[in-house]
Amino acid sequence: MENILLIINIILAAILVVLVLFQKSEGGALGIGVSQDNFMLSRSAGNFLTKATAIIATLFIICSLCLTILSRGELTPTTSVLDKIEETDDTPKVPDSNN
Repeated sequence: MENILLIINIILAAILVVLVLFQKSEGGALGIGVSQDNFMLSRSAGNFLTKATAIIATLFIICSLCLTILSRGELTPTTSVLDKIEETDDTPKVPDSNN
């Protein structure tokens, strides 16, 4: 199960990268090469890419959370780091002052 989720997560990550790279930048290139005609035609494509990116990003986060929950069950319970420090008494002593 964990391997299947890992493969799905990698595929979603690749799709997410491609979708982000396909999107047109909002204010990039200082308006060079952008005309009103081009803006009106790319509005629907940008809307689709924005929705697809949001859906794929949500699926990626859910898949990542599921992987974290599954891998957490394999961890052995341990004590706190602070408890381990208190158990060992190897800390150096502060020397007494001569005054």
